[in-house]
Amino acid sequence: MDLILWRHAEAEALPEGTADACRDLERKLTARGDKQAVRMAEWLDRQLPGSARILVSPARRCEQTALALGRKFKTRPELAPGATPEALLEVVQWPLARVPVLVIGHQPTLGQTVARLLGLVETDFSVKKGAVWWLRTRERNGQVQAVVVTVQSPDFL
Repeated sequence: MDLILWRHAEAEALPEGTADACRDLERKLTARGDKQAVRMAEWLDRQLPGSARILVSPARRCEQTALALGRKFKTRPELAPGATPEALLEVVQWPLARVPVLVIGHQPTLGQTVARLLGLVETDFSVKKGAVWWLRTRERNGQVQAVVVTVQSPDFL
């Protein structure tokens, strides 16, 4: 299985002192974020097979990031800010899905998921805004392992 984790591009900050979850879901991409999303989407479009499933957090900034790719996607509440790595892995059917799955979501969930799959310390791992981590399963000695296929940042495309 291929699991592609794409952190939403740069978004507007919440006003200071605001901790409202509804306002957080409405944050939009910045002009820089729009450019990051387009650059990464152009690269991903060349790499992703047509059969890939695309699952997106209901946050506006994630949906805007997904729109840059120009493919059909499904919004999944399980991927909202604060989601757990367990919820993400369950919704993508890791490691059993038969088609590649692209998830557009948030930090710290994406970093924690990468760390868990690679056997790293979850709290110390971060995925840069707009970046993609492409992971793949393989079987070695009867055990399923996750390997890194590539990591891409919009700043280097």
